[in-house]
Amino acid sequence: MRIRALLPALALAALAAHAEPDAERLGADAGYPPGDSRTCAQERYRVACWSALDHVRGMQVRRVAPSAAPLPLPAMANPPAIRYRFRNLEYTLDEYLERQRATGILVLKDGQVVVERYRYGRQPDAHFLSFSMAKSVTSLLVGAALERGAIASLDDPADKYARSLQGSAYGGTSIRDLLHMSSGLTFSERYDGHDDVARMGLAFATAPDGNLSVLRSISERHDPPGAVFRYASAETEVLGRVLAGATGKTLAELTQDWLWQPLGAESEAFWRIGRDGQEGASGWFNATLRDWGRLGLLLALDGRAGERQVVGRDYLLAATDAAHQPEPFRPGYQGRGYGYGYQFWLLPYRERSFALQGVYGQGVFVQPASGIVMVVTSVWKDPSAQQDPAPAAERAALWRGVLRSLGGAAD
Repeated sequence: MRIRALLPALALAALAAHAEPDAERLGADAGYPPGDSRTCAQERYRVACWSALDHVRGMQVRRVAPSAAPLPLPAMANPPAIRYRFRNLEYTLDEYLERQRATGILVLKDGQVVVERYRYGRQPDAHFLSFSMAKSVTSLLVGAALERGAIASLDDPADKYARSLQGSAYGGTSIRDLLHMSSGLTFSERYDGHDDVARMGLAFATAPDGNLSVLRSISERHDPPGAVFRYASAETEVLGRVLAGATGKTLAELTQDWLWQPLGAESEAFWRIGRDGQEGASGWFNATLRDWGRLGLLLALDGRAGERQVVGRDYLLAATDAAHQPEPFRPGYQGRGYGYGYQFWLLPYRERSFALQGVYGQGVFVQPASGIVMVVTSVWKDPSAQQDPAPAAERAALWRGVLRSLGGAAD
């Protein structure tokens, strides 16, 4: 009888051991409610809001049509087990999912699916919010506009194309310095709700001119243009306005024509738009896990999809190769572990490796030489390593483990 009495408790313990972290706090008890535009960032609503933003009350979006010929992503036969080391202990990928608040994970090797997992009730049709991974998408559109002649030179000032910024400090900044986030202008981004990025976000959603007035208000300078990297989402918002002015099209139209259809996207994507109708270039692109993977694969192939060069290889190397960066933008500069290209994070490996990254744990990691891509979407408690370094450190350890497990270069 005693043994029988223990069985339910043991079953519950086994279930708890495989449960998603903090599921109740994240709204599991209510089926993951989406909230609305005012509550979206609250923990209880993040899972649903950040995977179906187009269904959230108060959010306006502009859609991006998929390809008529989606790129197949076949499953790898007999994929190797993925293991990683973190703080001197070894873990499996399943254990990572039990330890961290990941909503989805996809690993590709040479265009084949090694791992595809969804958590917290998410499904393959979920459209995961990018946060700052969108910055890299915006950069790719800049490269495409440059190749097509819509932008004449990266050394042109932004206000040559974004006329609404004429006479402002950002308007006088070169496109190249904006891509490197090296305008030298002081823009606070602490994610405490009282910084310039919060002010810009509020204006984006509520002001008749979107975030334009905030962009025009930034004038204080901490360094000369081009001298240092200083992360500032405002610089990508300026690039979005450059693209719109240079092409006469919306970012959604450009994404559809220049990226989504030629790379073979399987599903519709969408951008959130502000009150003025401008897409949020610094953080508001949404796509399925598999299509984030297809974008990563495009990057791993240096901009090619089949026989077509979708994004110019020279631009991609300038954007993602540490060897192409001036010294202040390379990994290791002044003790910094990462580098920064044209809106891409450059990782400190002997083989070219780079990432699209967004707050709260979004990431697409790419190593072209090994053909390895990892996509992770998350609902971390805190925005970034500034507040809690542990989740980012473990995700970095997972990426190294993926590389080692699949024959990549992890040092």
